[in-house]
Amino acid sequence: MSSEPKVADILKKLSEPVHAPQPKREVVIDCHIKELYYGNFKAVRDTHIPIERNTITAFIGPSGCGKSTALRCINRMNDLIQGFRFEGHVHYRGQDMYDKKVDPVNVRRYIGMVFQQPNPFHMSIFNNVAFGLKLNRFKGDLHAQVEKSLRGAALWDEVKDKLKASGLSLSGGQQQRLCIARAIATEPEVLLMDEPCSALDPIATRRVEELMIELKQKYTIAIVTHNLQQAARVADKTGFMFVDTTKGGRTGYLVEFDDTVKIFRDPSAPETQQYIRGEFS
Repeated sequence: MSSEPKVADILKKLSEPVHAPQPKREVVIDCHIKELYYGNFKAVRDTHIPIERNTITAFIGPSGCGKSTALRCINRMNDLIQGFRFEGHVHYRGQDMYDKKVDPVNVRRYIGMVFQQPNPFHMSIFNNVAFGLKLNRFKGDLHAQVEKSLRGAALWDEVKDKLKASGLSLSGGQQQRLCIARAIATEPEVLLMDEPCSALDPIATRRVEELMIELKQKYTIAIVTHNLQQAARVADKTGFMFVDTTKGGRTGYLVEFDDTVKIFRDPSAPETQQYIRGEFS
């Protein structure tokens, strides 16, 4: 795998010894997927990931291992897919998000999401950020909240003089930061990011990564990424998922979950070791 030396170089800069785990924080999200189906297809099994407050948790693994499915399970985005069936729990501060009394729309008020492709709405920059606020009948100063959100997404200085311009007029990296501003405008506690940099160039990618590190001071973040270097750079915790093909299907499952330094330097499972070294096709 051509990126392996670069990952090694990044890890050399990490000062935390392998044998010294990071201090434990409050678990905000406890995601336990026993079995997750789309119709008769078992997409994910045996995956348990606790997400701690004010950390970045990364899901890594090969294509088709269920990373995005697991992430979307957290704020019930999979509910929108026909045939979806879930066995397990997602506890958010002790409340099961899959309890029948819980409104999935309300779940997304507290657990926001940024998608793989920047998806600004066909409206002004201002209205893109204000959209969720209006939807949730925000009672405060709308203009002040939009500015606060754009500042939080490190975009205010670039757009403050063109708030009436279309969000689609921005560059790809700016559009993704606009989507982040839209996601944090309603002040969720948790922010999910599904391959947020896959459509961006290296410069824009680095800016979004820097932003993620800034945002974790206020938000709890979980990301899906195929980019091992990105996981090594930004994540505090990392879960490696793989694919079970023993019964002729393709069911994703969690192989191991640990501090990012431990996952990359001294993984426990041979599957993780092989993946980090690039020995899987």
